Amino acid sequence: MSDCCKSESSKPASSCGGTNQSVVSRPDYLLWISALIVTFSYLTHLFTVGQSELLSELPAWLTTMTSGVFELINKMWWGLLMAVIFVGLLERVPRDLVISALGQGGTVKGIVRATAAGVLLDLCSHGILMVGTKLYERGASLGQLMAFLIASPWNSLSLTIILIALIGLGWTLTFIILSMVVGVVTGLIFDRLVASKKLPANPNAPVQENSLPIAPQIKTLIKQMDYSPKAMISLFWDGLRDSRMVFRWLFFGIVLATAIRAFMPLDTYQTLFGPTVAGLFLTLLAATIIEVCSEGSTPIAADILTRAAAPGNGFTFLMAGVATDYTEVMVIRDTTKSWKIALFLPLLTLPQVLLIGWLLNQV
Repeated sequence: MSDCCKSESSKPASSCGGTNQSVVSRPDYLLWISALIVTFSYLTHLFTVGQSELLSELPAWLTTMTSGVFELINKMWWGLLMAVIFVGLLERVPRDLVISALGQGGTVKGIVRATAAGVLLDLCSHGILMVGTKLYERGASLGQLMAFLIASPWNSLSLTIILIALIGLGWTLTFIILSMVVGVVTGLIFDRLVASKKLPANPNAPVQENSLPIAPQIKTLIKQMDYSPKAMISLFWDGLRDSRMVFRWLFFGIVLATAIRAFMPLDTYQTLFGPTVAGLFLTLLAATIIEVCSEGSTPIAADILTRAAAPGNGFTFLMAGVATDYTEVMVIRDTTKSWKIALFLPLLTLPQVLLIGWLLNQV
């Protein structure tokens, strides 16, 4: 058996919550139909770009949609690739090490660590979602999962550099710090709801807290790693397999987002996002409807700040896109097997985001 780690303890007892060994009785129509539309749109734009004769024969809405798919895939492919690799690695990391790195669930320290981990990982919003679900399967608390997801999507190193160039260092740091505050507060609330039995706890949570230091565990894991090509291929394949449910909603999200772009020009709603209460709620509505990856939301949010002079709306667009992202809501539901948990994400985060957005607009 080829494995990236030679130690048997590095493999979970049941991958993906024990679902991988079950046989799917019917095709995943949502996944395959969405993937086919994305593939068709990408190839259509690829082979028609620069050919004005062919482009003139296509309907305007189809041209917009195919170019949108092409743009989004080109922006997010590397983040998704890195996410698949991270998921494959996490599949082979012992649960004790994961829990040691995140800290104890249900504590402020554990929530802060999970928030910091989300900020430090350089992945797009959908890529971070794959890693987050794997962390939950490895024993992270519900609060840690939410803090990790909320604080991370646009706080990657690459997007931070882009955001600094677009809106300046001051506003960028302000956005990062405030997003971490929302992540920590939301994570603490989720863990409190679990402790009070209002939300179900993570069934994968460890029975005992691991007290072993992290550094020796990492050294041992590195020594046990199998770096052969066969093991690397196995790692990538496992990550791809475990990321399937995220790709399902991701492809559907791309189709929906580009369809909306085709019938709702960007300039139309950008002019409406002034620093008013109405503009703030219009921003929330747009962030809810327009499903874009973090690479796509960052320049839009920057444009809202600079052109509409509405920093609170820009922050709201970044954060509300995460809180109301149906891809994220559906994947959380699939991972936790609870609609209640999934719907509590926007219920708890949106009031915080709107309040902070309103305050920023008063600056």
